Amino acid sequence: MAVVQTEETEAEDGRATWGGKFEFILTCVGYAVGLGNVWRFPYLTFRNGGGAFLLPYIIMLVFVGLPLFFLELAFGQFASLGPITIWRINILFKGLGFAMVSVSWMIGLYYNVVISHVLVFLISSMTAELPWTTCRKYWNTPSCVEDPKNKTALAIAVNFTGRSTTPSEEYYDNFVLEVTSGIDEPGGMNWRVPVALFVAWVIVLLCLLKGIQTLGKVAYFTAIFPYIMLTILLVRGLTLDGAVDGITFYLKPDFSKLADSRVWSDAATQIFFSLSACSGGLIAMSSYNDFKNNCLRDSIIVATINCATSVYAGFVIFSVLGNIAYNKGVLVEDVVAGGPGLAFVAYPEAIARMPLSPLWAILFFIMMATLGFGSQLSTVECVLSALTDEYADWLRPRKNNIIFRAVFCFVCFLLGLPMATRGGIYMLNLLDYSVSGFPLLVVGFTEVVVLNWIYGYDQFSTDIEMMLGRKPNIYWKVCWIVLTPVIIFVTIIFNFVLYKNPTYNTYQYPGWAVALGWLISLWPTLMIPVWWMYRFCKDGGWEFTKEVMRPLPDWGPASEGLRKEYYGQMEAGEENLGYSSSSLWSRPQTGGSISTLGQGSTAAPSTAASTLSDMKRSETSV
Repeated sequence: MAVVQTEETEAEDGRATWGGKFEFILTCVGYAVGLGNVWRFPYLTFRNGGGAFLLPYIIMLVFVGLPLFFLELAFGQFASLGPITIWRINILFKGLGFAMVSVSWMIGLYYNVVISHVLVFLISSMTAELPWTTCRKYWNTPSCVEDPKNKTALAIAVNFTGRSTTPSEEYYDNFVLEVTSGIDEPGGMNWRVPVALFVAWVIVLLCLLKGIQTLGKVAYFTAIFPYIMLTILLVRGLTLDGAVDGITFYLKPDFSKLADSRVWSDAATQIFFSLSACSGGLIAMSSYNDFKNNCLRDSIIVATINCATSVYAGFVIFSVLGNIAYNKGVLVEDVVAGGPGLAFVAYPEAIARMPLSPLWAILFFIMMATLGFGSQLSTVECVLSALTDEYADWLRPRKNNIIFRAVFCFVCFLLGLPMATRGGIYMLNLLDYSVSGFPLLVVGFTEVVVLNWIYGYDQFSTDIEMMLGRKPNIYWKVCWIVLTPVIIFVTIIFNFVLYKNPTYNTYQYPGWAVALGWLISLWPTLMIPVWWMYRFCKDGGWEFTKEVMRPLPDWGPASEGLRKEYYGQMEAGEENLGYSSSSLWSRPQTGGSISTLGQGSTAAPSTAASTLSDMKRSETSV
């Protein structure tokens, strides 16, 4: 029977469960809503046609984002397994689980470095005067100009150095980062960022010490607080001179952009980035749900909140950018910056011009830290829970699990140190560029195909019916079988055709760094075919393919009671589901073991059962 969710509960197999449904929704919101909502979406909207960009974005949400979100929540909830172990549904594609977890792990490595930058700004804001308000600090250069309307100062700076810079720009580059000239010049450690990085990983460890039992409680703060801060900052931003110009610029539609294939490609890629789909986190979090939880409702709620947050954050950001343009006497398009420049240069510059600027700076960077940790905690928990499920005998005992989590966070801190050097921003930017696009698209395409074409839509919809009491309607069927995989595949092609080498501001990466970026992108995606070939060769090649391209005998709900009900429904509804006597679907006999295969199998029943048993033991040991 289903496990009732109460605080600090555990499932029948020893896995923890959420303390309540609201905890799960808040954690999903905190996971999906992150720093990218503040700097990435507003910039993409501006670059790709303003208000017109909302059309391809919504289309991609409806036909790609939402179907993937529901698919992953249903998949994880049905089996109550992490993103690696869950591929016992088809062990030839277990490499897909490793790819997901690898992507999450790499995102977690550089994401915490970005959070460390936020923490440096937060501590620096706790002063009577913000340190990026003047050009009279030791880190400033002759290029620095405090008043952009001072034409004489601008002319002197340009004549002396070739360009002018703002105090906030120099504070970020010369104080926080102490940035070097390129990726091939690490420049040693800048103590501020490594110390902040260590603090960030300590916070992550403390919040995840007991897994989802602490993650769910932390989510009440990390998911709700940013909306309070966004609203306060929006109210303040709307009172600034030039705010209306900024918002008008943000939403002004340029429908001619819709003829550009890159706009549609950006919209599809942003959906993956925005919803945090296909990186294993949604599967991991939904695996702790009650079996009968309405994951369809949850997916619609969370996906809608996330995308609405992106649009809402755009109003906050562009109201302030409009004020920057007003103060400088330039067009809004001349102050728009994407990526970290929006959060660490443009916004701090505007805050410095506000009354009580330290207060607004503290509020802004607390919001940024909260957004960052909300996503980071779920990303790291995805990796931890995946490994815990895969090696349950070693890692699930409480003492072992705590030690494992502490060691994992410390190792991640050490691996993040190269990105905390003076030249580390170049590596961080390269890792972000390489991980957040192509690998997620490939994983998403493969996942949809495996679940709806190999495992089969009919069977997958029957699994969902067991949880929700009804099968998915025609919309989900059309998306999962046709529209979603086709759109993702076309987007992958566009990403290849329209590929541009990574850059950081005006810096062009050398050839070896571009090649390294491709290796980073290919590493998780290659896990899929490499694992497939490994299992294919190990388990008998083509002769055995039809036996392994189906769920393992222990696939199904984690609960023993629900498992019996599941196989009982399979037996009763076999003909209605389209299975014949020659079906390869094999149901456990009494005691949960397999004694026979379908009558149409080419392998003798006893031989096939023995081989599958060997495979199961091998799968557990891998």
